[in-house]
Amino acid sequence: MSVRIRHGAPGILAALLLAFTPALVAPATPATAATTVHRVLFDNSKAETAGNADWIISTSQPDPLNQNASPTTETSWTGAISAWGVALQRTGRYSLKTLPSGSTISYGGGGSLDLANFDEFVMPEPNSPLSAAEKTAIMKFVQNGGGFFLVVDHTVSDRNNDGWDSVRIANDLFSNNGVDNTDPFGISVDVNNIANENPKAISDATDPVLHGPFGTVTGSIIRNGSTQTLHPADNPSVKGLVYRVGYSGNTGAEFSVASFGSGRVAVWGDSSPVDDGTGQSGNTLYNGWNDPAGTDAALALNATEWLAGGGSGGGTGGCTAAQLLGNPGFETGSAAPWTASTGVVSNSTSEPPHGGSWDTWLDGYGSATTDSISQSVTIPAGCASATLSYWLHIDTAETGSTAYDKLTVTVNGTTVASWSNVNAAAGYTQRSVNLSGYLGQTVTVKFTGTEDSTLQTSFVLDDTALTVS
Repeated sequence: MSVRIRHGAPGILAALLLAFTPALVAPATPATAATTVHRVLFDNSKAETAGNADWIISTSQPDPLNQNASPTTETSWTGAISAWGVALQRTGRYSLKTLPSGSTISYGGGGSLDLANFDEFVMPEPNSPLSAAEKTAIMKFVQNGGGFFLVVDHTVSDRNNDGWDSVRIANDLFSNNGVDNTDPFGISVDVNNIANENPKAISDATDPVLHGPFGTVTGSIIRNGSTQTLHPADNPSVKGLVYRVGYSGNTGAEFSVASFGSGRVAVWGDSSPVDDGTGQSGNTLYNGWNDPAGTDAALALNATEWLAGGGSGGGTGGCTAAQLLGNPGFETGSAAPWTASTGVVSNSTSEPPHGGSWDTWLDGYGSATTDSISQSVTIPAGCASATLSYWLHIDTAETGSTAYDKLTVTVNGTTVASWSNVNAAAGYTQRSVNLSGYLGQTVTVKFTGTEDSTLQTSFVLDDTALTVS
């Protein structure tokens, strides 16, 4: 039995302790036709056409097919990355849309352009900052199986003069997203400006981006761009694919990839390689797509294929078995991304965890108190099942068979399980509930402990999971 005073915020203590060719050059056509249609959303909501930039696949938005339903060359659609879009469209295996200017990036909020309806999100050199909600949407999308293709440029490439360039926007997303602020991709964009170099691809015959259905990648170009520093200690999956000459390992990468949750990420350090030299009138553009110093078309298209699932049904269109909750065992020593009552994340030896060093301890004061912890996630529509599970330990000073103190588990406000002092027992017991009725929905899972005015009951949670398959 454990009785405690009103607790402080252990996460703070933990932090202190842890101290020019206008015609489209057709890429190689995939040898084997696939039935999977990859759904790709290109972003134009973050000033991608500011200044001389024209990073759109078509002026017809959201649907480029309204400009030309059967494009044959990059000029069939209008935009400096139209060659990219047309090459994908011509395979017959892609459904392409654009998120227009003035739109908001969302995930699980409904609407035809919500990220939940796509396998991949392409952000070609954003020039306006992402809101907190938009950063969370992107991270949740990737965590739940989506592919994210981010193209950045060099430092001080602030084309709309709002104080934000693509380098700052990228690093802000990586470090301040509300889902995982601890370098989730293992990538940081260097604050630099590299000009007129031709980075080379690593030697890896098994890599699906370097040796994909659209050809073999030997290198790329930088015509004013940035590089990336890789942090494998933060994300062991991170991998540099194209490096500045003389660089390797964790520094000097121009193109890098990683996985996060059930999804995939690619970051390219320059927008010049995807520029096809044609676009809207008045823009100064450069044909990097067909620059013979690099194999940029193959790199862009192979990476798009890999991020969208590579024909395996990956991404949000199908179902990749996954665990969706962030910080499920509370091992960060703080609540985020959970929303929690003050100090409920605990490493007290009075109520030891089921695993690791931390747990969530609700109530246990012996006074009229309510503690809670909750998190919102989107359950992919393409999955067959979803299950919420958690390890629960209850100890109490109450006696008898009357439920004085209660733990309620709710999903979107509906009670799916409840426990009380009557269920007290030594050790932890794993509990689970079927959430398959919530497939395709954004759900808020909430644990609420309510204690009466006398005699403590502690509800201790650990090793939570919301798994889909």
